[in-house]
Amino acid sequence: MGRVVLNHSTHIEGLIPVLQKLASNINIKTVTPAIISKARGRSSSLVIRVSVKTINGYKAIARKGQTAQEVFISTDLSKDELKKLLDVCKSG
Repeated sequence: MGRVVLNHSTHIEGLIPVLQKLASNINIKTVTPAIISKARGRSSSLVIRVSVKTINGYKAIARKGQTAQEVFISTDLSKDELKKLLDVCKSG
């Protein structure tokens, strides 16, 4: 069971509950929301996309509206397994 590292004062609306569900999985070590930026285009609902592999896991991009936020996920899961887990956490 992992933990969510809250080291920023601002997060995308609705992101933290999803990350807490994700961190409750036994295969997740840490989940760290990082830098927030403005994105082109609009996303009406919260979308989390697994982006690139890092040394100890993956970087994901969370988007809602015109805001994007990087999320670093420390895990031993494969990219496909992490995508499926994120879909389950977001829907339920």
